[in-house]
Amino acid sequence: MNSEQIILYLFIALALYLLIKRIWMAKTIKHYTPKEAFEKLRSSRSVMLLDVRTLKERKAQSIKKSIHIPLAEISSRVDELDKFRNHEIICYCKTGIQSLSAASKLKKNGFNAANLKGGIGQWNSEGLKLTGN
Repeated sequence: MNSEQIILYLFIALALYLLIKRIWMAKTIKHYTPKEAFEKLRSSRSVMLLDVRTLKERKAQSIKKSIHIPLAEISSRVDELDKFRNHEIICYCKTGIQSLSAASKLKKNGFNAANLKGGIGQWNSEGLKLTGN
């Protein structure tokens, strides 16, 4: 076996590891459709939304009553969420992919975290609107 083959096999092994890790992560996190999340938010005071998109994306549009911590800052700002330890935190992004990573990070830090399937795009396409502050 030459060095090129070894590098190729290492690359394939790394790719498989990352794929398996993503599948496992997706299975250990709760996923809510926008309608399910909407109903949970309307019926419970112990559920909150966390927007993990960039500030630019948030300024363009956001879901009312959500708080904002970009995905890149979750690890360094996790202490800001301590007051929500007794809440279920539903993370959202544009499509539901980055929010899955955010929910996983929060879960590793002891939070009850979930993911919004389809992100804000799906939420908007279903015409959901929260009222109040």
